[in-house]
Amino acid sequence: MRADPMRIAYLDCFAGISGDMFLGALLSAGVPATVFDKAIAALALNASLKIETVNRSGLSATKVLVLEDGLPAEEPMHSHPSADSAHEPSQHHHHADDASTPERPHQHQHSHGRSLMKIRSLLESAELSDAVKHMAIRTFELLGESEARIHNVPVEDIHFHEVGAVDAIVDIVAVCAGIDYLQIDAWHASPLNVGGGMMQCAHGLFPVPAPATADLLRGFPTYSAHMQMELATPTGAALLRMMNPAFGPQPPMRATAIGYGAGTRNPDGFPNVLRLSLGEDVRTQKKDESEEVTVIETALDDSSPQLIAYVMEQALAAGALDVMLTPVMMKKGRPGTLLTVLCNPSESSVFEQLILSETSTLGVRIRKDRRICLQRSHTSVDTPYGTIRLKVGTQHGEERNVAPEFEDCRAAAARHHVPLKRVQQAAIAAYQHRPE
Repeated sequence: MRADPMRIAYLDCFAGISGDMFLGALLSAGVPATVFDKAIAALALNASLKIETVNRSGLSATKVLVLEDGLPAEEPMHSHPSADSAHEPSQHHHHADDASTPERPHQHQHSHGRSLMKIRSLLESAELSDAVKHMAIRTFELLGESEARIHNVPVEDIHFHEVGAVDAIVDIVAVCAGIDYLQIDAWHASPLNVGGGMMQCAHGLFPVPAPATADLLRGFPTYSAHMQMELATPTGAALLRMMNPAFGPQPPMRATAIGYGAGTRNPDGFPNVLRLSLGEDVRTQKKDESEEVTVIETALDDSSPQLIAYVMEQALAAGALDVMLTPVMMKKGRPGTLLTVLCNPSESSVFEQLILSETSTLGVRIRKDRRICLQRSHTSVDTPYGTIRLKVGTQHGEERNVAPEFEDCRAAAARHHVPLKRVQQAAIAAYQHRPE
């Protein structure tokens, strides 16, 4: 049985999220500054961090500014498209707190954009751990894929501007280093406040959130409240997408550290901060012990496949432990679908209401079950197709299962134009032949 309690973290995104706010929250929660200094030095970009304690509506919070050659890496100048870019860059700041308005557009110098290939090469050549490299590269891949969808161009043609600048690269790499340092077993997050209003982009006025942010947050629970300004940024959204936390209310936890990462602006009566809580799961189960779950089911024979798939996606985004669709034969010989949702007992009402409001059912069945989970850990291996993460399942200290991360394998297969199964096989082989 697992000797130590499960370590969990909760991101409270009531004021959105951005790269620098996440970095400030990690520092405030106790990640040593040397962790970030070492990661930043490995990039060889002549960058450093300026760390300040600031006040945000009465809350003490940590504000981080990226310096390049000792000067702020963000110098406000007129923004214009780069001649080598396949698209006109969105003129919005990667910090949530400096959201633009029609009267105050974001203006930054970015005469030279970095391509995804250049950023990947920079990160792969840096003396960073495999885990940090993987997380940072995946974050930029997500940003590139989002921009490619929005502008309908190949991802290879995308040149980053704001998110390819030194400060954004530092934010992303430093956050990934902090995540790796904490070795959290499970990340959780609140629904995300994206803000509101309009912002000035290269193509004109756009509603908040920015197109890339909206695309990256697809399937995640979001809302707009309190402030008419941009609260969630592409960098913050990409980091969340890379982490893929469980969304919902804060789980039962015994907090051992709480950190606040500050945005630049300090609006009256609204704490412009990201709160990060670190602690232990106080629920009685361990990861390899029996635990109680709630099972919610309903059989559907008059809902479209598109609707059922949508409900499945929404349930997973809301933090369901698992969602299953099973073909069944219903009365009068009608083919139907059994929708089954597994969730924590404390969150049962969320999924009951989701099913009742989104499907055509007139009722749901609810029961309590028990399940046993293997203790999960993650490791990385180097393959001819790049670094691949693997999930390792153990019970009472004995290894039971090993599985490569599907998204890593899919991305590697696409990059190298090889069959997906070949990448998966290479990852398993590399794990089996790793040095003991």
